[in-house]
Parts: sequence; C-alpha cells; structure tokens
Amino acid sequence: MTAIFLINGPNLNLLGQREPQIYGADTLADIEAMLQAHATARGVTLTCRQSNHEGDLVSWVQEAGLVGAGVLLNAGAYTHSSIALRDAISGSGAKVVEIHLSNVYAREAFRHKSMIAPVCAGVICGFGKTGYILGFDALTAAAGASQT
Repeated sequence: MTAIFLINGPNLNLLGQREPQIYGADTLADIEAMLQAHATARGVTLTCRQSNHEGDLVSWVQEAGLVGAGVLLNAGAYTHSSIALRDAISGSGAKVVEIHLSNVYAREAFRHKSMIAPVCAGVICGFGKTGYILGFDALTAAAGASQT
C-alpha cells in the first residue's frame, strides 16, 4: 500500500483541550505529525483530513477507494450512527481500519455499537495515540498480505 488517508471525524479538532482525561493531551496536529513521520519512514504517502461534517467523511472515503488508498478512520460519534459512512466504506472498495483513542467498550453503552465495524478490516481502540500507529501498521500489513 503506497497511500493512506487518515480521516478524523467530529470533535477530533478539539484534541488536547477536549476531555484530556479520556482523549489525552496531544492535539490532532501532534498525532498527524507522529503518523506522518511513521508513514514517511515506510515510503507511504499519508493524506490527513478532519471534518465535523458527515458528508465530508463520506466523500473522502469514496475518494480513497477511487485512488486505491487505504483509510485509517476515527469517525468519532458518527461511528455509532452513520449508515451513510457505512455504505461509503462498503461501496468504495477502500480497505478501512476503524480507530478510537479511548476504549469505547469501557464507556457509555451507546458507544458499544459501531455501525461501521462490520464493513471495516478491523478495529483498534483504547491505546490512545498509539492506536493510530497500530492501525497504520495493520492496514499496510493487510494490504501486503493481499498482494502475495
């Protein structure tokens, strides 16, 4: 896999100030820089995007599918509610890894159901910013395995 889209959903632009006891002290820019360095060292082009708007996320997943890029997706609250995002993942052909900073299963019951997990290659949650690296590595490993 030579290209990956990192797509972050609603409220992730507030990282570093939003509930740091849950999400940590790092900003989204900090996480993007960490992952960009990781990608560059592995020869992978990383495109970072964030939006609070569901339609943007849908369009970016579709775009990734069209160009053959993998997707690291932290859909935020849309994880639990977006059928449109689920349909974009299943219809685009993009390989997607769902990621979350917090362990959603140790939180409120409404966070225990993911609308998108059944159409993703996998889910990583509860490891803070390290989850982005784990998701990246899982995505590139899965792509390599499918090419052999």
